[in-house]
Amino acid sequence: MVDYDWLPSDHDMAFFNENGYWISPKIIDDERLTLLNRHMDNVYNGEFETGRAPWKAWKDTPGLRQTDNCHWADYTLRELAVDPLIGRLAAKLLNTKSTRLWHDQLLYKPGTGTTRVKANVGWHQDYSYWQCVAEPALVTAWVAFDDVSAANGCMQVVPGSHKQGLMKVNDFYEQNIEQQERGLKESLGGLFKPVPIEMKAGQVSFHHALTIHGSGANTTDRPRRSMAIHLMSGEARYKAGTINDHHMNVRLFQPKDGERFVGDGLPLLYEEK
Repeated sequence: MVDYDWLPSDHDMAFFNENGYWISPKIIDDERLTLLNRHMDNVYNGEFETGRAPWKAWKDTPGLRQTDNCHWADYTLRELAVDPLIGRLAAKLLNTKSTRLWHDQLLYKPGTGTTRVKANVGWHQDYSYWQCVAEPALVTAWVAFDDVSAANGCMQVVPGSHKQGLMKVNDFYEQNIEQQERGLKESLGGLFKPVPIEMKAGQVSFHHALTIHGSGANTTDRPRRSMAIHLMSGEARYKAGTINDHHMNVRLFQPKDGERFVGDGLPLLYEEK
């Protein structure tokens, strides 16, 4: 990890609060990125150095490879998923005193040289899948393992959409994103103005759990590799009886209504001293 002794400035905080996203400088150096990409390949080859497989070895959607909780399987990927600097930045943006790992996702979007499918990520809000958490005090840190641009299917966000509450148009797996956009334009009107999140490898984007986002096709001949680290406030509590009671963290930890999500399975990244 590049050694930065800083936190988001007041200007950065104001930007995040207004727009629902923020992009860090490069905080992961090239040597570590090379190591991360090698260990990503190891997981995809079924080489689990911990002896434990991820929650799902992977899910192809179609063409997009999504692996939940790779930190179970690989020590190098785990170091990133529980990185204290990322946790500290997330705590600052969420205005909370501590952050825990909700779960991670290893994401591999192949180029058009290896697949004919689009491998789009449909427009969605992360919280639509996490309503078992009582409040949307969650943020996703999206770590770029490669340079990302519109050409290779970078993430796009809708600034300010986190202020609109939970919307009805949510489908991570939808490939017809143009159809989704028609629905969002009707719901949001002039607010639907997507912004591409173009970054260099080693930068991290942070977006609020209610920020609408998605991504288009990778039209290059190289893969787009990344990890999404989903983080929650250390005060996050379980809300029983939602449509997301099947979420893996509810199934694994079986909390009672109103209890905080805690335990070694939900590692603490950062806590204010």
